[in-house]
Amino acid sequence: MGDQVKAQSHRAAKRKRDIRMAKVANAREAIGTIEPGAEIYILTFGQFALLDAILEILRQTGPAEVIVATWTAANTDLDRMAQQLANRAGLITELRWLVDRSFVSRQPKYCAKMRELFGDDCIRTTRTHAKFVTISNDKWRIAVRTSANLNENPRLESIEISDDPDLCSFLEGIVEALFVEQQTGDFDGRLPMLATK
Repeated sequence: MGDQVKAQSHRAAKRKRDIRMAKVANAREAIGTIEPGAEIYILTFGQFALLDAILEILRQTGPAEVIVATWTAANTDLDRMAQQLANRAGLITELRWLVDRSFVSRQPKYCAKMRELFGDDCIRTTRTHAKFVTISNDKWRIAVRTSANLNENPRLESIEISDDPDLCSFLEGIVEALFVEQQTGDFDGRLPMLATK
């Protein structure tokens, strides 16, 4: 099967987790206040989308660099992300995308929209089904692990929000390695040869 790529892992110290079933219709109420060291686990039945959660986190953290790893994204969500990036008072200061390599052929219109709005410099592809977000600024290092893609999806989804600098750095490091290894505009999605620790 070609070169073997070893799995990457991150281990965190035991943390207190706040577990919530989202019965409310918006991300703000479901997430609540994010405090330093927060570990929040939410199950939602589609009352709000992942993008709503991202924007609520950013409302609390203030402007930050964002990485989104997703299997798919829809035009409406891409437009909302672009508005935050383009607006001088927006909450996103820098945005990078990691999407599945099939996105190019499976959703060519959405992929074209992503490329038009953000440019190839901000996008990398690989064979992935992992979905996560990092939100980083000088005060916060938040990692979001989720089952949700960046599109409206009215079904049971999980969202885990962690103010965890080590986990955030781990996820950012994986994405950074993909950005270094893959040429801009090269959407063939080869598995990376990530260094192991």
